[in-house]
Amino acid sequence: MTSEQIERINTLYHKSQSVGLTLEEKEEQARLRKEYIAAIRANLRGTLNQISIKEPDGSITDLGKKYGGVKEDQD
Repeated sequence: MTSEQIERINTLYHKSQSVGLTLEEKEEQARLRKEYIAAIRANLRGTLNQISIKEPDGSITDLGKKYGGVKEDQD
């Protein structure tokens, strides 16, 4: 998601609050919002896949490998 797309989302929001949006603008707003949410989810998933937890027994559980579908490194 580019900064121009985020700026466009904000512009459409402010316009919707002041004068309203045309049908085409409403469709564009909905499309941009979906793209924004998808980008946020992908970013969050990437962050969560990098988390490892040290268990009380000293072992390390890699949550990305356990739950996120991240494959083991093969050397």
